[in-house]
Amino acid sequence: MKLDSHNCHSGQPSPLVVAASVAKNFGSVEVLKGVDLTVKKGEVVCIIGPSGSGKSTFLRCINHLERVDGGAIWVDDELIGYSRRGDELYELSDAEACRQRRSIGMVFQKFNLFPHLTALENITEGPIKVLGVKVADANAEAMDLLARIGLADKRDAFPAQLSGGQQQRIAIARSLAMRPKLLLFDEPTSALDPELVGEVLNVMRDLAVNGMTMIVVTHELGFARDVAHRVAFMDQGKIIEIGAPKDILEAPSSKRTKEFISAIR
Repeated sequence: MKLDSHNCHSGQPSPLVVAASVAKNFGSVEVLKGVDLTVKKGEVVCIIGPSGSGKSTFLRCINHLERVDGGAIWVDDELIGYSRRGDELYELSDAEACRQRRSIGMVFQKFNLFPHLTALENITEGPIKVLGVKVADANAEAMDLLARIGLADKRDAFPAQLSGGQQQRIAIARSLAMRPKLLLFDEPTSALDPELVGEVLNVMRDLAVNGMTMIVVTHELGFARDVAHRVAFMDQGKIIEIGAPKDILEAPSSKRTKEFISAIR
């Protein structure tokens, strides 16, 4: 695969995330049709749009859970999923891709916790096995994270003993334990009962206040309005428009964005 040139150095600090002309096909279906996005360190970008618009696929391309068919993605100036030799790109081995993925946390719709491990063990598994953190240090850090998400009393509970909201908060803590540069959220509240949504969004608000760089695919327009620095509206594999939450959610320039927001309200 050939690579177009990428230049985001203009004397300014490089963005943490650069997606350039990202294309993705599933068979003959074009799911992503040239997506461009830059995200600065400490920025929260919410991506909204109808189901099937390519939002989740784009997120999965950022940590190479899906391979791109065109364009490229950089995180912290490192090309994701590929190494470059001359003008040609070569896909990284699974081990190299996993190494890149360590610094990009991802929180899914379904909580994906290990059912046979306690809350504490779910959080410490990655740091101990992958990062080589000492058990005592991993446990101490996990307890700090459990306190931060309001679940210190659930350290010995198994996922089946926790509500959906509690499981999702543990999933967020598990991502944080890997000390990521970037957190990706794929509709993190869509599998939750309505009364449990707030407790997860509150944890995400706290992360935003503390400067975590986040890309959040969400239908929660209130959260996007209050927490995002920018909101992107995506439809049919493209970012149709992106801007300040107030502009996109209250005075969108695209007719398609207007239709979507009035339908979802």
